[in-house]
Amino acid sequence: MTATEPVAEYVISDTVVSSVAARAAIATPGVVRLEPGLVGLVTAWGRAARQRWEGLTPAPADGVTAKIVDGQAEVKVDLVTSSIDQAAAVGQAVQRAVSREVAAQTGLAVSAVTVSILDIEPGTR
Repeated sequence: MTATEPVAEYVISDTVVSSVAARAAIATPGVVRLEPGLVGLVTAWGRAARQRWEGLTPAPADGVTAKIVDGQAEVKVDLVTSSIDQAAAVGQAVQRAVSREVAAQTGLAVSAVTVSILDIEPGTR
C-alpha cells in the first residue's frame, strides 16, 4: 500500500446485526413471532425514532437486541414458539440460524446467541 491509497473502514451497527438476526429467527420453523419485552419495546421505539429522524426506514428487529463487543456479535432473541414443535429444539435451531446468518451477512463472529422463549402458542405453526 502506498501513502496515496485511501484506507476504508467499515462499521456494522448493532441495528444491522439485530435486523439480520431477526430475519433469521423468524424464518426458523417453529417460531410463531418475535416478542419484544418491555426493555425491547423501549429500545425498538428509540431505534425507530432515531432512524426516522435520520430519514431511514426502520429495520425490522423487534424482539432482538444485539451488541458488538470486541469485534464479535452478542445477540438476544425473545420469541414465541408453537406447541406443535419442541421448544428446546426450536431454540437451538434459532441459535444456529442466527449465528450462521449474522456471520454470513456481516462477516462478524458471533460469540453468543441467547434465546428466551416467552410463550408457547397452542396449535399454531
